[in-house]
Amino acid sequence: QCLLSGSWQSDTSSRMVVFTLDKDNRFSGSFLPGSAAGNSELLTSPLQGSQQDTGLAPQPTFSFTVNWRLRETARTTVFLGQCYVDTNGEETLHALWLLREASDSPAEDWKATR
Repeated sequence: QCLLSGSWQSDTSSRMVVFTLDKDNRFSGSFLPGSAAGNSELLTSPLQGSQQDTGLAPQPTFSFTVNWRLRETARTTVFLGQCYVDTNGEETLHALWLLREASDSPAEDWKATR
């Protein structure tokens, strides 16, 4: 059974810490991208999310939002994925993400999402 609570590290060395899920399967935590080691602009940033009830799905879907704490720019990333348990009981997360950067005008909107 997958539980997101705890510390996770990605293949790119990003680190995520998820605090205990509440009774409604919501959670909070912190996120630090792997690229932060050489970038003094990136700080550990708060995250908020929710996980599907593991009583309904032992390998639940989840989503969370990171509002980046940056010195110069406003950015938000959303992650959407699923937690899997392999035959050895090892938990892994698979996720997709979208990054949104604040734009100065509607004319610049086209380049604000990656």
